[in-house]
Amino acid sequence: MFRTLDDTIMVAGQVNPADIAEAAALGVTFVINNRPDEEQPGQPAGSEIEAAAKKAGLGYAAIPITHAGFSMNQVEAMRAALEAAPGKVLAFCRSGTRSTLVWALARATMGDAPDALAAKAEAAGYDLSPIRASLDTLAAQG
Repeated sequence: MFRTLDDTIMVAGQVNPADIAEAAALGVTFVINNRPDEEQPGQPAGSEIEAAAKKAGLGYAAIPITHAGFSMNQVEAMRAALEAAPGKVLAFCRSGTRSTLVWALARATMGDAPDALAAKAEAAGYDLSPIRASLDTLAAQG
């Protein structure tokens, strides 16, 4: 269920409150919800995930991203959450793809090399080619 991008972050598709305890047992200290509420019938509300995270002693941030795409505000919010997290992060959305993409964009603004980010994503089963030009631009600015 959880896919490791590197030693600081895992991504996943939709999680349930019960999954948060499992994430904590794996060393997660902070949860980032990249899924908008009510995107799909039957998905748990962000408030349920947040409550489970707090119950497990984990930090929580909601940075919802729709299928319409990313804004720099979301990339900056992701960067701030990654920088503030005291340890390993779990980011989730419907499939893990949006979480992986916004993670890569945020890490590019932090100076990570696009090739390294692409390799990490590919090893976890994700493709950064749709955002490669943006990664290169952000990395050059960082």
